[in-house]
Formats: sequence, C-alpha cells, structure tokens
Amino acid sequence: MSVRGIRGAITVEENETNVILAETKTLLLEIVAQNKIMPEDICSVFVTVTADINATFPARAIRTMPQWEAVPLLCASEIAVPGSLPRCIRLLVLVNTEKPASEIQHVYLKEAEQLRPDLSNPQISIDMI
Repeated sequence: MSVRGIRGAITVEENETNVILAETKTLLLEIVAQNKIMPEDICSVFVTVTADINATFPARAIRTMPQWEAVPLLCASEIAVPGSLPRCIRLLVLVNTEKPASEIQHVYLKEAEQLRPDLSNPQISIDMI
C-alpha cells in the first residue's frame, strides 16, 4: 500500500465563516467521491488559504464531519505572490491506497479550475451520488 497525495482547490465568493466552511466541505466531499475513499483511509489533510481568507479556519468544516474527528488536520497560509488567484482554499489529502498515481483524481472547482486546467474536469459530481 502506498501513500498518495490528492490535490484540490476551490475559491470562495467572500471571506465569511459560513461560506468558507461550506466550500471547504464541498471540495473535500468531491475529492472523496471522485477517489472513492473513506475517512479511515486518510493519513492527514493539509489545508492552505490565501491571505484574504481569515474569517475562520477551513479545517473546522472537516473536523465537524462525522467519522473525520480522528483525521489529523493542519491549516496554513499560502505565500502571497502578486497576481495569484484570490480567495482560494487548497487541500492536500494524504491517503493510504492501492491505486497507482495515474488513477488519483485531483479536484479543482470554481475559479480554481484555472490553476490546473489539465486536472479540472471532474469525472463525477457529489450531486450525482
């Protein structure tokens, strides 16, 4: 079994607690759905935000989800690079899996699709589940 990293990003419309928590959850659930993983498969989740997101810790959204209480979480700030995408939340989900790296589905939603257009075509949506 290998440890694989699954990347994801999403943008938020505004720096408000409820919006940040909702969009963080949306991104994580999409990563979980596309990769068919369970919380017990997850080693940890690393969350970063751009400097313009500071109303709450996005990891709060994950910590309050059933079965996610034991998953180690960490939030950090992105480097403030001039011209970078604003209001962006990024996740790096480390997971134990038998899947080869080529089968991992990275997820980029909303304006974050422009960060990796080569990886921004989701195969399924949580709305389809």
